[in-house]
Amino acid sequence: MDKPVLRADARRNRAKVLAAAEEAFAVDGLAVPLDEIARIAGVGAGTVYRHFPSKEVLFQAVVVDRLEQFAAEARELLTAEDPGEAFFGFFKRVVQQAARNRALCDALAETTGLGFKAGAGDDFRAASQALLTRAQAAGAVREDIDGDDLRALIAGCLAAERYSLEERHLVRIVVDGLRTQRNKT
Repeated sequence: MDKPVLRADARRNRAKVLAAAEEAFAVDGLAVPLDEIARIAGVGAGTVYRHFPSKEVLFQAVVVDRLEQFAAEARELLTAEDPGEAFFGFFKRVVQQAARNRALCDALAETTGLGFKAGAGDDFRAASQALLTRAQAAGAVREDIDGDDLRALIAGCLAAERYSLEERHLVRIVVDGLRTQRNKT
């Protein structure tokens, strides 16, 4: 069933709510009250509820939007000249960006997280897998990992980013472990 077309002012308000929610969820995760999101967006609480009937629905919309952006980036990188560096760069960017965003970090780290229940989670997994497969075919990434392993490695790196000291070298260690012997730097 198609979604109804929103009026221009309703689209603007929805965009304001999504931007405010992304900002608030990045800091506080699901703990942020919807009233606070409405305040940040500069709209009434009723406006938030009209577009998103629950905080979980709003959270999912924010996470899905970011996962769609990651999936689009991965698909663009499928034509990169150096498949290995495209994969490793993407892997590091996902971890670095998600580590700074509590909502995204929580969604990527959960096995059955809200973001992974939506189509965008599937798109993210498929695009990441395609990037991994291309890098493996080029001999840049070990062949003994698959898409499920990749997702687990991202979740592990997110945990490492949360708990490591200032130096933040653990993701580099994981990336080095993913390289084939002949591509270790």
